[in-house]
Amino acid sequence: MSAPLVEVERLVKHYPGGGGLFGPRRPPVKAVDGVSFHVAPGETLGLVGESGSGKSTIGRAVLRLEPPTAGTVCFEGHDLATLDAAALRALRRRMQIVFQDPFGSLNPRRTIGDSIAEGLVIHRLAASSALSGRVAELLAEVGLDPSYAGRYPHEFSGGQRQRIGIARALAVEPRFIVCDEPVSALDVSVQAQVLNLLLDLRERRGLAYLFIAHDLAVVRQVAHRVAVMYLGTIVEIGPARTVISTPRHPYTQALVSAVPSPDPSTSRARIVLEGDPPSPSAPPPGCPFAPRCFHPARDARCTSERPVLRVVADREVACHYAES
Repeated sequence: MSAPLVEVERLVKHYPGGGGLFGPRRPPVKAVDGVSFHVAPGETLGLVGESGSGKSTIGRAVLRLEPPTAGTVCFEGHDLATLDAAALRALRRRMQIVFQDPFGSLNPRRTIGDSIAEGLVIHRLAASSALSGRVAELLAEVGLDPSYAGRYPHEFSGGQRQRIGIARALAVEPRFIVCDEPVSALDVSVQAQVLNLLLDLRERRGLAYLFIAHDLAVVRQVAHRVAVMYLGTIVEIGPARTVISTPRHPYTQALVSAVPSPDPSTSRARIVLEGDPPSPSAPPPGCPFAPRCFHPARDARCTSERPVLRVVADREVACHYAES
């Protein structure tokens, strides 16, 4: 196997809880709490979980758009925390992001041609005389008419704006792209088109993706492996098809049961979780999923001893009773 392109070890990201001065200080919000994973060249790792589980925070921390509280992130063997500003800026050319909101991520006062060309100018990847030609090539690559370069973001549909965001990411010739829920704001028919584009670009350019989503049906289409997050931790990680077809962790089982199946004979009984997720500023002792767990073997160990990821069959699971 080739060396990992991205290696994340024991990543932690806490946010200040606020308060103080005239009132008590609140405990920090533990958005990400000791997460480890890797992404190989050309691989797509899906990162799934409900809102507030820490998925997007991981994506931003991996790119050092936000500094982690603890842990290491290595890209192409370089520990990003040890790099100075110039070295990090040079390395960022090979790490890009596609945001969830295609309109909010584009400057409404700039033409899309200028937005796409910005990275080319910053990293000196094209001479001034060649900028318009390179922008035209990028627009054509994502399925847009090159003549659109002089238009503004408000003149496009949501799907077209997301293609523009993808073209902007591709401009600097990255090896790794964080896709932060890139299709969740789009209509279902447009989602399929954008997903097919991302898959095609992965094959043609050899890209690696960290694909963040809350929809397992989408992740199943694009990911080689999937990591399931709950309350800032990974509770199950392994090959996408086997994790989704035979989930081991109770939380993964609940997520999978909510995915509609086109064949009624293969649909699972819907698992409805009771209660709300615990607060990330006050996680429960032991297993973070224990207060909502429905596993028949659940006992006092679950509420006192935090499970760690361990190999169970063909994946890793953070559950004391994953075999049963």
